Amino acid sequence: MVERLDDDRLELLREWGGGLAAESHNELRAAGKAILLLIDEIDRLQVDVWNGKMEPVEEDSTRALASTLRERLAVVRRARPL
Repeated sequence: MVERLDDDRLELLREWGGGLAAESHNELRAAGKAILLLIDEIDRLQVDVWNGKMEPVEEDSTRALASTLRERLAVVRRARPL
C-alpha cells in the first residue's frame, strides 16, 4: 500500500519539481512545472478541507470529487501555462 503524502514527502516532491522545472529540456521542464502545479493544488485543497469548505466524501461520490479535481486543474493550467 502506498503511504499518504505527508509534509516531508510533499517537500521532497516540491524539490524534485523545482529541479525539473529548471532543466533545459522542454519535457523535463514541463514535468517539473506539472509537479509544482499539482502540489499547489494539494495545498489549496488541504486549506479547503481544514476550513470546512468541502463536504465529507462518501464512497459513492468519488467520481464527483475526481471531476472537481480535474476542473480545478484545468483552471490552474489555463491560468499558468507550462
